[in-house]
Amino acid sequence: MGAPDEVHRLPPLLELSQALASTDLRAALPRVLEILSESFGAINGAILLADEEGKGLRIEAARGLSRQAAERAHYRAGEGINGRVLASGKAVVLPRASQEPLFLDRTGVLKEQKRKQVELSFFCVPVFLDQRTAGTLCFTVPHEPRRDYERDTKVLQIAASMVGLAMKVARLVAADRQRLVEENQQLRKDLRERYDLRHLIGHSHAMQRVYEAVAQAAPSSTTVLIRGESGTGKELAAHALHYNSPRADKPFIKVSCGALPENLIESELFGYEPGAFTDARHQKKGRFELANGGTLFLDEVGELSPATQVKLLRVLQEREFERLGGISPVKVDVRLVAATHRDLEAAVRAGTFREDLYYRLHVFELFMPPLRERQADIVLLADHFVEKISAAQGKDVRRLSTSAIDMLVAYHWPGNVRELENCIERAILVAEGGVIHSHHLPPSLQTAEVSDTLPGAGLGAAVAAFERDLLQDALKSARGNCSRAARLLQTTERILNYKVRKYGLEPERFRSPV
Repeated sequence: MGAPDEVHRLPPLLELSQALASTDLRAALPRVLEILSESFGAINGAILLADEEGKGLRIEAARGLSRQAAERAHYRAGEGINGRVLASGKAVVLPRASQEPLFLDRTGVLKEQKRKQVELSFFCVPVFLDQRTAGTLCFTVPHEPRRDYERDTKVLQIAASMVGLAMKVARLVAADRQRLVEENQQLRKDLRERYDLRHLIGHSHAMQRVYEAVAQAAPSSTTVLIRGESGTGKELAAHALHYNSPRADKPFIKVSCGALPENLIESELFGYEPGAFTDARHQKKGRFELANGGTLFLDEVGELSPATQVKLLRVLQEREFERLGGISPVKVDVRLVAATHRDLEAAVRAGTFREDLYYRLHVFELFMPPLRERQADIVLLADHFVEKISAAQGKDVRRLSTSAIDMLVAYHWPGNVRELENCIERAILVAEGGVIHSHHLPPSLQTAEVSDTLPGAGLGAAVAAFERDLLQDALKSARGNCSRAARLLQTTERILNYKVRKYGLEPERFRSPV
């Protein structure tokens, strides 16, 4: 690399930048040495990296050196030329390496070239990482009297700085990958630990009993029967049991027994072999096999036919079954969670549900209370649905008005939590502003014959109720400040004060405590 033209230095540096753009730094370093060796006409070259304490160097990548020679080339800080560069952070250039006693020649290159009567020059520059010397870049080249050593040293220093920058980027990428792995692990942990808290919403005494039951049953593999009316959240309780159990990392498979036709439920549960029936061309695994190691949730288990009940009983007893059309038993390790809204005891007495299967399922019972017994949770659930559904629909609905809350709390909710969610979704759809008022709720909540929550009223009474509702909301938003409430309603303070007195409202109630 003795040519004086600076332009000749640019192509190698461009190639270096492309080589170091690789995400695998360990694979890129040999290419760096190859590019520089060809540009310098080097006999050999190496990149040495320091240990964590910065007290020693070992070769990370080498060119023109045997494996044995590379293994011999390790230095303590201050030892030899590489060790001195590590300790000082300054480049060292030996135009005649044979005349320098600090050149230890552990690779044997000087001894070999002496036999050939070839004089050698040696370049060694520091590699910096975060303002400390993290390694060295060195080359042995044939001695040339006309070589511009200062200029070649600068080129190597630029190359070394590029290597240091690539090392920093590689460390940042590795740190980001580790952070993502840790975050993913934390998210999975949070999912297992908090699934019930995120999806089973409520602080009422009835829900506290549910949380206690989940905490008792989740750590085991005991079969659980979840009882409760439709819409009470039985599936969410099943999720909570699974994600708080040792099987949380295994599959959670759900089967809706009431939604599948009787002639399909058996093949869905147990799978089938080719030729089991007309359209069975390939083997299919059933839900029991898919749930192996995890949890199988049988929703509405009371709807199973007598024939399927017999097969289910055998699986629970023997932990094995045969696919339709098969003869070989398939063993499974599945935790069964079943749910029903039916009175299974009455079904057993009527002969429509097997008594032995009932006792197999009825090992641990978990009861999901109806919403009418969770009055303290209604507002909490409603607020949750407002936030969830408004975000999904892209609407800026933030809260429920006082009258809407009163109406929700007074209703008897025959459809339970599912009906409440549907009511909030409908209200968000028709709401014009950021507040859900009573008139946005479904007619079933506002009709006296259905909900028994509102007395019959004429037009005047209905308008007065709506006006009173608006006044209450404005005073609440204005923290009892009548002037501000009047501005919110786009009226005068005199008119607002008249209406406040008319409806017997007390602005002081809405003021924040000092």
